[in-house]
Amino acid sequence: QRRVHGGKQRISLHKMATTLEKLSSAKCFGGYVNRYQHFSTSTQTTMKFHVFIPAQAAEQNVPVLYWLSGLTCTDENFIQKAGAQRQAAQRGILLVVPDTSPRGANIEGESESWDFGVGAGFYVNATEPKWSKNYRMFDYITVELPEIIKANFAVLPGKQSIFGHSMGGHGALVCAMRNPGMYKSVSAFAPISNPVSCPWGVKAFTGYLGNDQEAWKAYDATHLIKQYQGPPLNILIDQGTEDNFLKQNQLLPENFQKAADEARHLSTVRFQEGYDHSYWFIQSFIGDHIDHHAQYLFDNLDSLL
Repeated sequence: QRRVHGGKQRISLHKMATTLEKLSSAKCFGGYVNRYQHFSTSTQTTMKFHVFIPAQAAEQNVPVLYWLSGLTCTDENFIQKAGAQRQAAQRGILLVVPDTSPRGANIEGESESWDFGVGAGFYVNATEPKWSKNYRMFDYITVELPEIIKANFAVLPGKQSIFGHSMGGHGALVCAMRNPGMYKSVSAFAPISNPVSCPWGVKAFTGYLGNDQEAWKAYDATHLIKQYQGPPLNILIDQGTEDNFLKQNQLLPENFQKAADEARHLSTVRFQEGYDHSYWFIQSFIGDHIDHHAQYLFDNLDSLL
């Protein structure tokens, strides 16, 4: 099996592996930003994702860092706006950036609002019949996509971490806590930290999961941290103080911090003075987050520098 690490190399797949179609490729900081699409068995739709493949992957296997984006985003926003490739290239980390929901499921009403349906999958496995066939983003992120990455790219076994923004920060925290030991570390920018208690979460969970509010807690980081018993999560959260969604009580990082402290789980929540919810905020601290994950992704931090 040959694995892809450049713009000109073709992917050779396992016989039963998902067929990937390369949509684009561009050289970036000595590596490549590639975009792919494939048919997903989790969502029963065609899914797209971006990867940044660092130059080091041409010579050796590298660790993986998954990014989960927020409401209304596609797989394109982070890779184009965050400025993460420079740091990932220096560290030798492969970035994986999936979409935020299925697209093309053609479910009635899925495109009627910006905070539910298309672009707003909330990284759950829907249980309501209308949505349960396609809106299975939790399985896509934690089961299907990692298998695709492992089969087709030069990555280190067991060396993966996850981070995200807003809805994606929620997703990153939930994926890490529901899969103890799967990720070496987790971080988030302005995550929806307690969705069962905020308007966005109540709307999404009612639609995807039904009216049983106890079932919602399985996808709520503030509730999950109270019962988490796995390896250290190595959590870093950054939150801008001028974030309008913070002021509207959509994010509730203080609830997560209180629950983590009470459960004696170490987490670092940094309130960044004057910053809002935008990618300008993410750009400002993306280097800190990649360095945070590098501490846990490498046995020897300098090994790929």
